[in-house]
Amino acid sequence: MDTVVEMIDAAKEFGGKQAVRGVSLAVARGSAVALLGPNGAGKTTSIAMMLGLLRPTHGQVRLFGGDPGSPRQHARMGVMLQSVSVPDRLTVAETVNLFRGFYPAPLPAERLLTAAGLKDDARTLANRLSGGKMRRLQFALALAGDPEALFLDEPTVGMDVTSRRQFWDELRGFVASGKTLLLTTHDLQEADMVADRVIVMNEGKVVADDTPERIKSEFGGRQISFVAGSGVDLAKLDPLPEVLSVQTAGRRVTVRTTDSDALLRRLIHGEWDISDIQVTGAGLEDAFVRLTTEMGNRA
Repeated sequence: MDTVVEMIDAAKEFGGKQAVRGVSLAVARGSAVALLGPNGAGKTTSIAMMLGLLRPTHGQVRLFGGDPGSPRQHARMGVMLQSVSVPDRLTVAETVNLFRGFYPAPLPAERLLTAAGLKDDARTLANRLSGGKMRRLQFALALAGDPEALFLDEPTVGMDVTSRRQFWDELRGFVASGKTLLLTTHDLQEADMVADRVIVMNEGKVVADDTPERIKSEFGGRQISFVAGSGVDLAKLDPLPEVLSVQTAGRRVTVRTTDSDALLRRLIHGEWDISDIQVTGAGLEDAFVRLTTEMGNRA
């Protein structure tokens, strides 16, 4: 496999506390990977080791097969971190052209402004952009050198719905061209829309690594949704062996279950007063919650 990033039993400690615990993974060229996890799971530390900003305490990390700290490797990638400042007193277009000058074969400024949705803001002072537009400018700067791989940390924070969807389209086009994407995000819809592989971290370890569809199938389970009659005692659902969780919104009840067929038979044979029954697969959010809370608590 032609890998962009490889972590081999990588660990990182801060003051005796393990932030990352023996993580091994490889990101193949041309893939789109979402790295998920709650705050403190080790995502940011892992990304920092991949970029050469931190050295592992134990194990190895490779970027394009070499040292992540090498300027030669950095020239092949684009990075969009959460805390990035731009020079004062430069317009958006001037800032883009400044960053283009750092690379031997940059993308055209017009292409970068279009990709970021900032053509109408080209003459605006960059430091006066709104939070969402500043993130879009940072995306343009990450693309400036026509990178082989993009590393994005919470890229759509502050973006409105329209900008976010345009951004996702750009990312899909980037990967479709044969390039590599690795992003961290708390937006599970974003991970589901963009990534072909999801890695879930919790307490410094990888707890799941597969396609979004397989993770949803294996860890999300199924959902049965119905409208409960006024006489239904919903407390009787919790002890049932197939029930993982119960959520209510008015009289609409959503039950996450390990066996939707068995639960449906139980409800029907028990003559529960329910209507408008719907059976669906659970989403990535349900799988994420189970992986990082329910299963973590059992470990």
